[in-house]
Amino acid sequence: MVSAVDPTPGAPPAALAEPTVPVRRGWIALLVAANLGLWMAFFTPLQVLLPQQVERIAPDAKETMLAVVTGVGALAAVLANPLAGALSDRTVVRIAGRRLGRRHLWTAGGALLGALALVLLAQQRTILGVTVVWVAAQVCFNAMLASLTTAVPDRVPVAQRGAVSGWVGIPQPLGLVLGVLLVTTLVTGRAAGYLAVAVAVLVLALPFALFTPDDPLPRAHRPPLSPRALLAAVSPRRHPDFGWAWITRFLIQLGNALGTLYLLYFLTDGVRHPDPDGALLVLILLYTAGLATTTVLAGWLSDRTGRRRVFVVVAGVVIAGAALLLAAAPVWSTVVVAALLLGAGYGVYLSVDAALITQVLPAAADRARDLGVINIANSAPQVLGPAISAPIVVHLGGYPALYGATALVTLLGSVLVLKIRTVP
Repeated sequence: MVSAVDPTPGAPPAALAEPTVPVRRGWIALLVAANLGLWMAFFTPLQVLLPQQVERIAPDAKETMLAVVTGVGALAAVLANPLAGALSDRTVVRIAGRRLGRRHLWTAGGALLGALALVLLAQQRTILGVTVVWVAAQVCFNAMLASLTTAVPDRVPVAQRGAVSGWVGIPQPLGLVLGVLLVTTLVTGRAAGYLAVAVAVLVLALPFALFTPDDPLPRAHRPPLSPRALLAAVSPRRHPDFGWAWITRFLIQLGNALGTLYLLYFLTDGVRHPDPDGALLVLILLYTAGLATTTVLAGWLSDRTGRRRVFVVVAGVVIAGAALLLAAAPVWSTVVVAALLLGAGYGVYLSVDAALITQVLPAAADRARDLGVINIANSAPQVLGPAISAPIVVHLGGYPALYGATALVTLLGSVLVLKIRTVP
């Protein structure tokens, strides 16, 4: 396979050059499949398997214990993602005299070790054991995420990034849908569920690592690795647009974390649905339908118009409105409407914000590290979300207060995108 970039003599090596050749459908399909496996591994345990496992171990303290497990796992993700990204930027490996690319080793390694962690997770019978192995799984899958996230700025031209990001955004909810179907209808038992998700990760992710190009990095262009570089990462003072992009992503993802962690418990205790597991699957399907309807279209429109920020603002308003519906009327009919609106709004946000972020990355040599810093804005809310949502649900107003907070945080995050100046 040829490189997606074709640098002229004296230009940066292919691994660092700005892509100019549009990617093809086959490449997009393999990237979508790899992301599908990744998000199945992330979301199926979070939404179904871990809540069931925690409730079986500690039924009288399920909310608090689930918050502990997911919060500690998210803290590990905060640390692992930028570190794996920085190492990916600097990876130079030779096997049998052939220099390999710097990304696919992390994709394949994260998938293999993460799948093993899921199998081990099924065997845990204590909260401590569940926490430790979930941390291991988070580290592996965040290494995989760091490399897959970089595929778009590494290989996709700017004018194609909105549409490609839209396709790459679909696997997030679709992974949850397929994961829930897999562990609730196709296999029975928690251990079989974890094993099925582990197999899905390998089947879906490894083809991208094996059959798509991955430009090697010449040693002369490898950026230095130092603790200072890893900790400092990107200075908001030197790169203010990158800083505002991070804050926008963090707040919207914090709103998402607040609104989704206790969804199964909300259906059980707030809506009092007679079949909360079945209702959760219905909501996920509706959410996915809303997202699939908007994400590629919004990305395409953003590419055609060259505008990003207005789409992010609109997305935040729609998501906040849906959260307010849940706060004001926690009944099944309202929840159904809210699920569709949440999916539609989040679909717009996923595709356009992902494209926007690739346009404010400070340096080609540190793409994976800088996207790892952005991914902290995805994972840090998973640490803060349980710490904030648990006391709100238990002591500070219950689910109406939780979804009111979700709306406020999301709206604030979307408006702050207007602080970005270099992207229209």
